[in-house]
Amino acid sequence: MPHYANMASSPDPSSPSNSTTILPKDEHGEYGGRHHVAPAKKKRSFLFWLLISLAIFIVVVLAIILPIYFTVIKKNNNNNSNADSNTGHGNDTHTDGGNTGNGTTPRPVGAITGRDGSEVTLEDGSTFTYTNQFEGFWAYDPSDPYASGGKANSWSPALNETWVYGRDRIFGVNLGGWFVLEPFISPALYQKYPTAVDEWTLSEAMAADTAGGGLDQLEEHYKTFITEKDFAEIAGAGLNWVRLPIPFWAIDKWDGEPFLERVCWKYILQAFAWARKYGLRVNLDLHTIPGSQNGYNHSGKRGDVNFLHGTMGIANAQRALNYIRIFTEFISQPEYQEVVQMFGIMNEAVMGSIGRTALTSFYREAHDMIRGITGIGEGHGFYISLHDGFDGSQEWDGFLTGSDRIVLDRHPYTAFSGSTFDDPIATGTGADAGGVWVGMGCAWAPDYVRVSTAFGFNYAGEWSNGYNDCGLFLNGVGGTHTYGGDCGAWEDSTTWDDATKAGVLAYNQGQMDAFKDFFFWTWKIGNSTAGTCGADLPQFDGNYEPWMTGGVGAGTIVAAAAGTPFPPAQLNGADDPAADLPQYTSTGSVHTLPGPSATSGGTPVSGWFYAQDTGLAPTTVPGSGCAANAAADPPAAARR
Repeated sequence: MPHYANMASSPDPSSPSNSTTILPKDEHGEYGGRHHVAPAKKKRSFLFWLLISLAIFIVVVLAIILPIYFTVIKKNNNNNSNADSNTGHGNDTHTDGGNTGNGTTPRPVGAITGRDGSEVTLEDGSTFTYTNQFEGFWAYDPSDPYASGGKANSWSPALNETWVYGRDRIFGVNLGGWFVLEPFISPALYQKYPTAVDEWTLSEAMAADTAGGGLDQLEEHYKTFITEKDFAEIAGAGLNWVRLPIPFWAIDKWDGEPFLERVCWKYILQAFAWARKYGLRVNLDLHTIPGSQNGYNHSGKRGDVNFLHGTMGIANAQRALNYIRIFTEFISQPEYQEVVQMFGIMNEAVMGSIGRTALTSFYREAHDMIRGITGIGEGHGFYISLHDGFDGSQEWDGFLTGSDRIVLDRHPYTAFSGSTFDDPIATGTGADAGGVWVGMGCAWAPDYVRVSTAFGFNYAGEWSNGYNDCGLFLNGVGGTHTYGGDCGAWEDSTTWDDATKAGVLAYNQGQMDAFKDFFFWTWKIGNSTAGTCGADLPQFDGNYEPWMTGGVGAGTIVAAAAGTPFPPAQLNGADDPAADLPQYTSTGSVHTLPGPSATSGGTPVSGWFYAQDTGLAPTTVPGSGCAANAAADPPAAARR
């Protein structure tokens, strides 16, 4: 990809120098003046007590009037209007409150809504029956698509209620392979183009096949792979979060990159709307990074790591920060704060290749940039999720102490260990089900408890019941299995006997007991062309240090992590100091993300939360001839 050297300076005085990100910094070198320091208390005046008295009077009046309205007037209106409605038929379609199991959570007034057994009408006019036996409900207000939506189940707070980390448990699932296509999740597309090993080469092959549909095949995949019914079924299964992997080309691509840019964004917006409707929180995960943060096929391009590594490492990191910034601006808008409550800013950045010093520098810079936009402390934006880089958990103890609401994403797979997986899992249907694998799942528990104290909130962002590495394309196109048995037996679940099913179930339960908070990988895979751990399991008491959840001490990271400037002084894989490597300057237009066509309160969603974020974006000098995503020949296999 073309690049230019770090000679030029931005003509915009609000833009930073070449070695910084795009958001303007203040005179202390910090981002944005968004710390929201509470004002000093003033003496209570006569006016103050007058207002308090008036408020009490209003509350008393409402306490008398509202029950009459909702139980008599509104109920009668609903009974009349529901007869003409084309949605919401079923066991419960009223818009008044309902018992949720955690107290009463009123559903939005004016919304079309329903509980278990109600009928949902889709945009194309087709219908399905909503099944949720856990006291969840769906809700959608066509006059205000940003109103608080449904509730997933009785044990999960509604979207407009506070999620308390350490008390409320994340029972989540990934929607992998929807917007970032992986060979083992969408095998048919890769089988159609035998030269494709990642989305880069798949996009190249599709673009050349105009007769076969070209890149439009990707949009057809976006439309059909995951649908609204999937979101309803996720809530109906007792889950309460989804982790949504997305690519940077949802925003844009640069010359030389073959991806289908921006098209998936409208379907990502649709995912947000469906999550709202069914009461599911979203962990948005940036799965791809310019230059590749891990060299795996799901980073966009398989091969070398060129993010914070090698000659173009700083330049690609600058691009990544800009993409993180743009996504942050969008999901920080009030219309989306209730839905997108966590943002994983980079999936599986490999610490062993990049190096701890460089990656710490980047994470601190990203943290400061994000909190410069959202503000500091509880209630000011989403939680920031960082992947553990496949590094030992002890390496994260005390990481960026004094930061504001960072959490640790861990991917405890057994399938990629390189083992021959000789121990059987089909060992019986009783207490012996699962064999040694149940104990291996349970063995994660002590470390998750320890990290909860030493770092803060941590969760299993990806995990699986696949104890071995069988599965078409699981190790990448052209990859081989290390499993010592017959993989064919594992690739057709219709052949499994009761002992095999019981073993997989027990292994599943052991892992869930250990992780406590988790996102299963993954909800769905496409077609190809061809136990419990026991009562003595360690438990975390749910009490985090205040700064970990946006309380006292949050936002003091500058003092706590001195010596981690961005960019770092040296990168792995680069002969020259980082200051002498190619870098971008911020002279380009920012490609903001549009909201849906609907408006809230007559004001369109602009895609930009913080008006003072006026810096420009990294760009290229045409004709410079360098490729920011240059990569070596891909390896024979890529890790999931």
